[in-house]
Formats: sequence, structure tokens, C-alpha cells
Amino acid sequence: MACIFCKSPLHDYRSCIVLYRMQKQREIAPTLKQDFFGKAPNVFIGRHGYPHIRVGILSTEEYNKNDDPLAWSAEGTSIPDIIALRSMLVNSHFLSAVKGKGSNFSPVAREVSLAKRPVDMEIRLEKAPHPRLSFNNDLAPHGPNVPLRAAAITENTPVDTRVDKVASADDLTAGDAIAALAGKGFDEHFLTRAFSMGNFGLPLERKLVPTRWSITAVDDIRGKQLLNDIRRYPESDCIAYVGGHLGNHYIILLLDSVWQYELFEQFVPRRHLQRQVTGQITVETDYEPFEGRHEYVQETAGGYYAARIGILEHLAARRRQSSVLAIRIITEEYTAPLGVWVVREAVRKALATEPVRLSDRDAAIGYARKIAMERFGYDIDPLLRRSKLVKNLWGQKRLSEY
Repeated sequence: MACIFCKSPLHDYRSCIVLYRMQKQREIAPTLKQDFFGKAPNVFIGRHGYPHIRVGILSTEEYNKNDDPLAWSAEGTSIPDIIALRSMLVNSHFLSAVKGKGSNFSPVAREVSLAKRPVDMEIRLEKAPHPRLSFNNDLAPHGPNVPLRAAAITENTPVDTRVDKVASADDLTAGDAIAALAGKGFDEHFLTRAFSMGNFGLPLERKLVPTRWSITAVDDIRGKQLLNDIRRYPESDCIAYVGGHLGNHYIILLLDSVWQYELFEQFVPRRHLQRQVTGQITVETDYEPFEGRHEYVQETAGGYYAARIGILEHLAARRRQSSVLAIRIITEEYTAPLGVWVVREAVRKALATEPVRLSDRDAAIGYARKIAMERFGYDIDPLLRRSKLVKNLWGQKRLSEY
């Protein structure tokens, strides 16, 4: 299937950044400066060269929700507008070891990572930035990468006293620190950046964590903590939810059994709905049983943990456990990869829709088949035949018996 951006048959939409890169580079070129006063809302920790990696301070001369995915979701910010905001963030980076004191710039980056709002800064770069957009499936895009020459925070860093207390504790594990702050209402976006700069954990165990790994780690840690309670709750009725965000659509079935979770992901183009193309759609899937997984997922990567945390939040709020079948259908509306925060928000929006209560498991599966076909022209029978969750709940029952 040809790429929806450049029509190349050699890759899918998630690996093509030609269109947006060309457009945004032209737009931001006149605004970039080598030295500027601005605000820094976040840090970016690379993974190449580990254990000596690049640490970046993301900053922009004029901050306007350039790093606020929860606000983008709540306000319905469009994909082009999100990319325009992210393109203005300059990644001024320096090299650091993952453990120890790191670079002379490390204390500045740590203050940025702990602040409760974007920090006023003076940034001096080694050279003038050239407009460039960096895209990645799991991470939000950002603007140019330029070596940092000097950086200084020009205000008293606004750090929440509760965060300062947890970061200063020398008897809390990183998991306990995340649980404590999540319980006080700190969202995953803040927790990820604070965790990535090695602010949590026992003193000898603290280290920098690449942003990509940090996002998944926070989702996984929080998910496992929620599961400790959820596994003791009574079982849910059979309920279906359908919804999504920015071209990421979810059919989520809560089935009347103990906790297990399976995610299927696939890109279904509009041409498929219009019967203009036929053939096999590539499906990625991962599964966990009641006791959980003991290794990283193989196919769905960070999207697995991001979708799971939204589902677990919902179950915890309802004080129920369930066998959960989640089907992610990505359409051409999702015109550029924006990071796994989209997954998290798409699941939350789906679970905030009016639930459809079904009489039993067979009715729930039948409803999912109907919705997938009517809205996306997508037959989920091949998916169901692969499903470990379906086999566990129905045994080897034939699909025609549903």
C-alpha cells in the first residue's frame, strides 16, 4: 500500500515525513535565532550512544502551549496546528553520561524538568539553527537540534513543594515516587519529563532515561500499580465503547471475566472503505494474561502501554475488572505521527462516550464486527481468529457460532 504522504510503495504513513518537513521548514526559517530569551517547557533525552547521550532543553522565544498535549486534546487542536506549535521548539542539546553529575548544563535541565510551568531562560547556541522537524512514531515532533553553548534560568524556578519533597527523598524508589505524585494529580506528561532527568529513586540508582523509554516506563509503572487493586474488583458487565482522537479510532470491549488485555492496531485507508483497494491489512497485536507481562511487547510498542493506562484508569474509577479487547483503527485523518500521547487521549475520549451495554460476550463481539464494518469497511474476523483473548474466553469456538 502506497504511503499516504508521498505515495511511495516502500513505506507506510508512519515513516514518511517529507510533506510536513518541507512545509514547516519554510515557515519557521525567518523566526529562528542563535541567541534568544524565551521559555523552556520540557527536556528531550536521546538514546543514541547510550550510556553517553544527548540531553536537550526544548525552548521557544514565544511560548503558546507548544508543549501541552492535554490542552491540545481538550481544545481539539488540529494536527497542522500542533505541528506548527512543535516546530517552534528548539532542541538545544549537550552530551551527558546517564549516571553521575553529567554536564555543567545538567542542573539547568533538571530544574526545567521539575518546574510546574515553562521556565524563563536565556539560550545561546553554538550556531544559528536551520529549520528542521524531527518526527518519531512514539514522540511528539520538535524543531531544530543545535548544540548548546550557554544556558541560564532567569527566574526562581517554580517547583511544586510536593514535587520537591519527593525528588529530595532518598528512601523512595522511582516507582513509589511516581505513584505518590500521580496520586496527587500530576499527569503523565509532567511525570515523564521529571522521571527522564533522573529526579526520582534511591540515590545510587538515579540516572537519565531516554524520553522514549521514560514515556513507556511511566505508563507501565502506573498501570501495574492500578492493577494491584483492579485484580481484586468484581467483574464488569459486557460493555462496548467507540471513539477516538485525530484519526485514531478505538473499539473497546469490556467483557465479563477477570483481567486480561489484548490490543490490535491497523491502518485502514479510506480507499479500503470505498472498496477501491483489497488485500491484507497489516495488523500488529500484543496480549497480557491476568498475571501481566514479564517482557516488553513485541509489536505495538509504546502504544500498548499508553492505551492500557487509559483503560486501567477507567476500570479503577468504576471499581471493576474486565477482560479487555481493544481494536485501534488508524485512518488517513492521522496525517503525521505525533507521539503516543495521542493514543492515551484517544482511549480516554473513547471511554468517555456513552457506553453500549450488551447482553453477553457474543453480543459484544457481534457489535464490534458491525461497527468495524459499517464505519471503516473493515472485517475483523481474521483479527478475531488470531486473538488469544477470544480463544481464552470462547475456546476454539467457530466465528460463525457468534
